[in-house]
Amino acid sequence: MAGQFRFVMRSGPIVGKVYPVNGQEISIGRDAANAITINDAEVSRKHARMELRGSAYIIQDLGSTNGTFVNNVRITGMQVLNPGDTVAFGEGIVLAYESVMDANATVLSSKAPPTVVQRPAPAPAPAPTYSGKVPAGPVPMPVPVVPGKKKFPIWIIIVILLVMVICACVAIPVIIDYAHLDCFGPFKYVANMVVPILNRFGYTYVLCP
Repeated sequence: MAGQFRFVMRSGPIVGKVYPVNGQEISIGRDAANAITINDAEVSRKHARMELRGSAYIIQDLGSTNGTFVNNVRITGMQVLNPGDTVAFGEGIVLAYESVMDANATVLSSKAPPTVVQRPAPAPAPAPTYSGKVPAGPVPMPVPVVPGKKKFPIWIIIVILLVMVICACVAIPVIIDYAHLDCFGPFKYVANMVVPILNRFGYTYVLCP
């Protein structure tokens, strides 16, 4: 199983440095006697220990000052490591746990994520045109506009009536006077019909005999 896994420093004093993970037991710390030595103030002298169990390694914190984190979670006991996990010692030292058989693991992780190209939204479909079929519902017909009839001004009618009354008041006495002079023919009958009405308005005409 030795040599199948490794650590690659992502954040720390030497970014990109590779630490092979070999052996049944692996010690990690600032002291040079450790199998993996990380010379940084955040790392304790004996910070953590790894042990091979079956085909996987487990990691355990050894009571360090700044703690050990797996995938940003501080561990308090034994934690199984899987390829792709991140292991942090304190806040500034971050290592990527990788499988050596995956030769492209380090290369792919250093590449920028692919750019997502947004395609423009499709144009809305045109509205269907009328095909000559009978519509499902009644089609409202436009209401014809009927021009309003011109009303004859009422004041003109009043004026005409007043003129007719004035003319009648002037003409009837003349007719009566002429009828009394001759008092025959049609004037006689007209005088006898109009005289009673005129007498009420102050005239003093006498009926024809």
